[in-house]
Amino acid sequence: MTRTIKEINEKIKSGEVVVVTVEEIIDIVEKQGVEEATRKVDIVTTGTFGPMCSSGAYFNIGSSRPRIKLGGGSCSLNNVPAYCGFAAYDVYIGATSLLEDDPRNQVYPGEFKYGGGHIIEDLVSGKDIKLFGSAYGTDCYPRKKLETLINIKDLNEAVLFNIRNAYQNYNVAVNLSDKIIHTYMGTLKPNLGNANYCSAGQLSPLLKDPNYRTIGIGTRIFLGGGTGYIAWQGTQHNPSIRRKNNGVPASPAGTIATIGDLKNMDAAWLRGVSMLGYGASLAIGIGVPIPIIDEDTCRSVAVKDSDIYTQVIDYSKDYPNNVSHAIQEVNYEQLKSGMIKIKNKDVPTGALSSYSKAREICEILKQWIKNKKFYLSEPVACLPGAKDNYIQKPLKERPFK
Repeated sequence: MTRTIKEINEKIKSGEVVVVTVEEIIDIVEKQGVEEATRKVDIVTTGTFGPMCSSGAYFNIGSSRPRIKLGGGSCSLNNVPAYCGFAAYDVYIGATSLLEDDPRNQVYPGEFKYGGGHIIEDLVSGKDIKLFGSAYGTDCYPRKKLETLINIKDLNEAVLFNIRNAYQNYNVAVNLSDKIIHTYMGTLKPNLGNANYCSAGQLSPLLKDPNYRTIGIGTRIFLGGGTGYIAWQGTQHNPSIRRKNNGVPASPAGTIATIGDLKNMDAAWLRGVSMLGYGASLAIGIGVPIPIIDEDTCRSVAVKDSDIYTQVIDYSKDYPNNVSHAIQEVNYEQLKSGMIKIKNKDVPTGALSSYSKAREICEILKQWIKNKKFYLSEPVACLPGAKDNYIQKPLKERPFK
């Protein structure tokens, strides 16, 4: 049996659509089989919520009087550096940008770090933000300094634009050294004291469509509590990674770039993150509906945690130098049990992503669709790797002459 996205949208419109979450489709397939599940179910909702460092927001503050040209000058938001090298009034804030002149950011391993991710959360929450700008002054833009409060409701445009989100699988981080280390995967205790991972596993969007058959450029998604879109493949998109027989990659693979209207988002799904000894980030909620166009898509969305594997990497040594060297592989059922065995040692696990929040996103998206508030979109182009061989190239360092 096959069906099209257009046909599914007609069923949403008529109120006849059958939409279930990942956990529900797993149960349906186990009890009734792939063929019957494909016949009954039109859409499966997926979700993930966790820190995604390669994220940010851009906005236009509007013209000041007299006018100032921030482009070519400098700008900060609550003393967090922002980028303004566009034109006069366009500003971009990255999630990992850190508060200037804050002694807490200079002390290793550091305390709470306020950064770009917190600015984005504060903006969405409706808080006033202090904007400081300086410029060199021109005949048409004579002003040289600007100090003002801005609020999201007063901005002309406010857009969440993230260049790498929703990694398709990711490493499990451990520490084999005899000293504690602080990483973007959290604090890692010495001598295999803990193992941290960051994925919703069986709920995670790109793991449910491993070959990008329905997810592509232009796909409408749940983003930060509002509606967004997949704008492009994300940076470091690497679909050539080794895959299991079920098509699921066993290590970091595909990524997506996402975009959406920040004014329609919710701070519950955009949370500033401070990571000890590393810096600031932004935790983002993303949900992607998977249309069940045929039995293969149904089979993919029903893959369980026990069949999704990832690699364990020693972040004290191998991560900076050789991420292809894995200690071993583990599946997400093992990780979510709270304990895995590495080198004959029981190691407690911890998740940087929230499975409960990912489950909540699946349910919210399901209700949006059932209530005719969310329709599927046809991708305008495939993600690289769906129909071609696409290989992510590492940096080739060349010294200056």
